[in-house]
Amino acid sequence: MLKKLTVLVVLASAYFPYFRQTNPQGQGSSQPTAKTQSTIDQDIKLLREDIRSRKKQLIAANLKLTADQATKFWPLYEQYAAELSKIGDQQTALIREYADQWGTMTDEQASSLAKRSLAVDERIAQLRVKYMPIFSQVVPGQVVATFFQMDRRFQALLDIQLASQIPLVQDQN
Repeated sequence: MLKKLTVLVVLASAYFPYFRQTNPQGQGSSQPTAKTQSTIDQDIKLLREDIRSRKKQLIAANLKLTADQATKFWPLYEQYAAELSKIGDQQTALIREYADQWGTMTDEQASSLAKRSLAVDERIAQLRVKYMPIFSQVVPGQVVATFFQMDRRFQALLDIQLASQIPLVQDQN
């Protein structure tokens, strides 16, 4: 499972291709055109849909559920995934804002982005806490624990990939 998950996360690196690049003379940055931004938005949407689909496939392939458990688990998973996706929308918006401010970011903007990024992390943790007892009502504790292990592994790999693709704030100067 880990190899498949790693491959999937590496594919997610395409999620962040639109960071502004400073020109060689240091004369500011180039902005994507509206058409380019529209294409990027569509690519990101499709990539996120593909990641969600593949994540579900990996969970299904590795989570040992009886037919009765599966009938109860998957609708809850869909609810969880939908809520997680909304949090992902917030994360995507922050990354876009970061990219838009790259090269001209003030201390205040950097602090705001950092605080809001931490708030996104907190919302993910709160979502897991919220769903732990909900999943526990329909599947045994070992299944719940395994699901959240896989969910956290996937998120950790995605976070590592994101971190490797997003330049440090201080590198803009």
